[in-house]
Amino acid sequence: MMDTLVAIADAVQNAVNLIPSIEERGAVLCMGADGTPTSEIDKVAENAVLMYINSNNVPLNVLSEEIGFVDNGAMDTLILDPIDGSRNAELGVPYYTISLAVTTGTMNDVHTAYLRNLATGDEYRAEKYKGAFYNGERIRVKEGYDPENIIMMIYIGAHSNPTSYDVVKRVRATRSFGCTSLEMCLVAQGMADGFLVNIENYTHSIRVVDIAASALILREAGGEIYDLDGNILDLPVNLEMRSNFLATSSKRVFDYIMRGECSHDCVRKQTYGVYANCNIEGVADIARHVISCLEDDRYIVDSELAKLLGVEGQPLSEMKVDTVIVLGGDGTLLRATHNTSSKIIGINVGSVGFLTAVERDRIDEGIERLRRGEYTVDRRGMIRVTCNGKVLGDAINEAMIHTDSVAKIRSFRVYIDDSLLTEVKADGYLMSTVTGSTSYSMSLGAPIMDPRVDNAWILTPMAAFRYSSRPLILPTTSKVTIEPTMLEKDCLLIIDGQSEIPIPGGTKIELTLSPKYTRLISMDFDFYDRVRNKLSGTI
Repeated sequence: MMDTLVAIADAVQNAVNLIPSIEERGAVLCMGADGTPTSEIDKVAENAVLMYINSNNVPLNVLSEEIGFVDNGAMDTLILDPIDGSRNAELGVPYYTISLAVTTGTMNDVHTAYLRNLATGDEYRAEKYKGAFYNGERIRVKEGYDPENIIMMIYIGAHSNPTSYDVVKRVRATRSFGCTSLEMCLVAQGMADGFLVNIENYTHSIRVVDIAASALILREAGGEIYDLDGNILDLPVNLEMRSNFLATSSKRVFDYIMRGECSHDCVRKQTYGVYANCNIEGVADIARHVISCLEDDRYIVDSELAKLLGVEGQPLSEMKVDTVIVLGGDGTLLRATHNTSSKIIGINVGSVGFLTAVERDRIDEGIERLRRGEYTVDRRGMIRVTCNGKVLGDAINEAMIHTDSVAKIRSFRVYIDDSLLTEVKADGYLMSTVTGSTSYSMSLGAPIMDPRVDNAWILTPMAAFRYSSRPLILPTTSKVTIEPTMLEKDCLLIIDGQSEIPIPGGTKIELTLSPKYTRLISMDFDFYDRVRNKLSGTI
């Protein structure tokens, strides 16, 4: 089968070389089966493949991004991207390929893969269980990783998710070359630690035709490709299913890039911040205990706590640390999220402590596991609150617009993506994240959401004067606009119970997905056990 793929690539190479000029390569001919424009070079390449298969009676079905699925009654299917990096080809940038993969089922059933850079002639090959090769030489992914020296290929373009830029800032170097198959192969060659594609709009995400060949090459080189939840990625043989992904040299790289986790064998020692609710009785003694458990690890104490301990301190907002250890309850933890972008682990010395990871009587064990890296990091999305283009804050739990006077009702208009949802009289409206669904939102009668549902919000009216007003589940891609319409009556905007901002009547408040997120450390986390024991049993 490999010889057939090489012959198909030769046919495409010859056909593409006959296109007279770079300008003609990019001429748009029609719309492809995938709904995107088909250029001259795409169509020429695809036609060369189909003609070779028909002329030589090659027993292969074909799935291609331009023509779609061609059923030739065969057992195997050729997953074809005629030109990966079409824009590069149209611009004369020598970085574009033909991508060929043969499968008996899904992407993970691909058994033979071949890529050729049509500008340079460089080729990558892989057969299942036989290794991966570049120009005849065996290739392997990088062995080990240094979190201070990570090199990433990252899609940075018009459709990239804002969180991709957070990754750019956290790693040593990044590149974006506009050719998915070759960028994945750089990971397979050990030239990069990973390749991240995180696209906001699902319709622009990656399909099986884009990565089927390079996925096998990467895996045969010792790497892996994951969806952004950490599951090994598989895609069916169609043009409908799409996905974001992170192709990596190892799962440890995935954990570091997507979750902020750094395994215990990292080159650099971790630095910890210690932050506390200083109004809790005995918190100074608890803090001393925590610090003693850190042994010789470097730590910084928050300024207010430092006064109680009689040591030097630094405001949490100014700390440059890997992890912040928070002593208190959920309110203390929420305050911490507004003052740091570091990972956060909560030690419950408050009341409920739903978001905390360690109970007071297990501090020694918890800190030991923290130092060994035996934990998971949950990325929690946030709500961005804006008014007239000005950012008022980001909420990890909830954002609430409420009457500024007790027992005084207000009138509200609510829009979803600029479409009017309702006009209603109420005490206010509350928008909750999944994280906040077990907090104020729950007390208003809204449903609790499993934290694995990371792409939904809950919009809840507060004491609405309309029986039909009920909580509404929305995708996080929505823009929610709340407008108090009584011009002479003001309201309050409250973010996570931490800040209160006066809102004049007639002001439109917009709630959208924030580019920021919070990283909460958990240990042996069972959400439903926690709901049963901390919510049902104590509240």
